[in-house]
Amino acid sequence: MSTTDATDLRNQLQQIISTEPVSLFMKGTPSLIMCGNSDRALRALRDAGAPVTTVDVLPDPQIRQELSALSGWPTIPQVFIKGELIGGADIVEELASSGELRQRLDEALGTEREATVGVATVTP
Repeated sequence: MSTTDATDLRNQLQQIISTEPVSLFMKGTPSLIMCGNSDRALRALRDAGAPVTTVDVLPDPQIRQELSALSGWPTIPQVFIKGELIGGADIVEELASSGELRQRLDEALGTEREATVGVATVTP
């Protein structure tokens, strides 16, 4: 991958993180989840009423590499709320079980939100 391509990919990832209310970088898609941790993170977000935009990191290894370089977080899934890295499946589940996930969503997005799941695509 050329430097220009890596920069373009990083810009695409940053655009999703900074513009989507909640972004979930996962293995697979909501209709074909390829990882138990990704499934757990998505379930916790759905249960908390989050409007989630998902990104499948599996189509190209560069997606995962650039995402981890950008976030400083080595594993997948990665959850962001309003551009802030929340963490992976374990952290999101802990926040959900304590009620803190819903509270963070309420503070960041307001209580009047629609729980939706969308898919964004990045092109390396």
